[in-house]
Amino acid sequence: MFYGQASADLDEAKKIVAALGLPEEMAFELTDPPLKGSLEPEIPTDPLIYRFYEIMQVYGLPLKAVIHEKFGDGIMSAIDFTLDVEKVEDPNGDRVQVILCGKFLPYKKW
Repeated sequence: MFYGQASADLDEAKKIVAALGLPEEMAFELTDPPLKGSLEPEIPTDPLIYRFYEIMQVYGLPLKAVIHEKFGDGIMSAIDFTLDVEKVEDPNGDRVQVILCGKFLPYKKW
């Protein structure tokens, strides 16, 4: 919600601003409809966000091919979707595990 990618209903928003000790009138801002995909069109410069961009540049087409091979022609939903981030301890340095789980949506045949 704070990045404009989701919204809350007014009751949820009031609970959030209360928990954060923010003025109650800020709750209304958290109810605004989200601006999905609102990142700037240029290549991101933040190092962490850039790595995800780089991952898609390198692995995007192979990942797409594997999904099509296993599921058929379609896409992974970003609406019916969960994302988890886990810390994996490793003696050579801790690792970041990102788990994306989206519903498969097949394209209709005409």
